Amino acid sequence: MAEINVTPLVDVMLVLLIISMVASPMLERSINLNLPQTASATEIQEARVIVSMDREAKLRLDRNLITLDLLSQRMQSLSRTNPDETVFLRADRNLPYGEVLIVMDAIRTAGVSRVALVTAPLDEPS
Repeated sequence: MAEINVTPLVDVMLVLLIISMVASPMLERSINLNLPQTASATEIQEARVIVSMDREAKLRLDRNLITLDLLSQRMQSLSRTNPDETVFLRADRNLPYGEVLIVMDAIRTAGVSRVALVTAPLDEPS
């Protein structure tokens, strides 16, 4: 037999493609937050810089754990390179209001003037 049967190879590659297509959207929203709900909530279209705070008030900058001091440094460099950039702040709704304001103040004092709070849409009554 001088021919190579490529059908099993194609089958395996298609299965791997389907698995990667299903798994990739799950990786993007890996930070589990319980966002506050508002009637005016909209989907973020082109978010470049996202700061997240989970239930334990741990900070993440684009899914990477970060300290408040390092966040201030990164925001200062962001404000120098792109002063019109919007920073999206996602915070768990169970966090105390003061914790969220400390992070928001750190972002604003670093020179970023546009900070948006991210919320979830209201649940529709059944």
